[in-house]
Amino acid sequence: MSVRLSTLPDVTRPDVGSVTISTWRVGTPERQRAAVEAIVRAWRSREWPAAGLFSYTVLTGNDGRTLLHYTQWRDRAAYRAFVATGRDERIAEIDAAVPGIERVGLRPYTLYRDERPATAPGGEPPVPGCFVTVDVEFEGPDPARARGWVDTVRHAIETDPDLPPGGISAYFHVSTDGTRVLNLAGWESEQAHADALAAPGRGVGSDTEQWRAVRDHPGVKGSTVSRWTPAISLSSGADAAG
Repeated sequence: MSVRLSTLPDVTRPDVGSVTISTWRVGTPERQRAAVEAIVRAWRSREWPAAGLFSYTVLTGNDGRTLLHYTQWRDRAAYRAFVATGRDERIAEIDAAVPGIERVGLRPYTLYRDERPATAPGGEPPVPGCFVTVDVEFEGPDPARARGWVDTVRHAIETDPDLPPGGISAYFHVSTDGTRVLNLAGWESEQAHADALAAPGRGVGSDTEQWRAVRDHPGVKGSTVSRWTPAISLSSGADAAG
């Protein structure tokens, strides 16, 4: 199977059973660009590895030092099959082009909820110019608690009387062990998100009872917010043909 190159995956694809998310620390904007180019070469010079791998997406960190990797799988068995047969040769080629990459935080997730604006019939949905990850860590494994936190955020969004402009989408992923939630949120631009954070209050969202419930949710250990720009999304050419 050939490899198709685009920018963004279909995050809500219904047959995705598992998502892996990880970060590469590469150090500089020049090494970011070189790593993305090496990834494209390593993947497009080979056949698409397996039917159970749906997409592999890379976003560049707006810090100039990191890359975010977002990969969609049919299930965890498909991921394990790829690691056993197709991962090492691609990684070796990328490392030869960009030595010293530090790979951190590889975790499996499932998409739990998504929030997107309604689109008029025949209209095109807005395309994010920036993605923001909100990585929330909990005190120990508890999938029900992690999902409860997401439900609380959703209620806060739905009841907020004055959400800041520029937010496009929010995709809430819960780690399979229940220790983390990662929200992959689409924004019109990096500046739109920066303006939302700079508004009065304690982050994005109005000072409502519902948002206070999010911030004071039991079991939350901490969170990290990062901004990313879409770079590449690789998928099977067979999907495009179908």
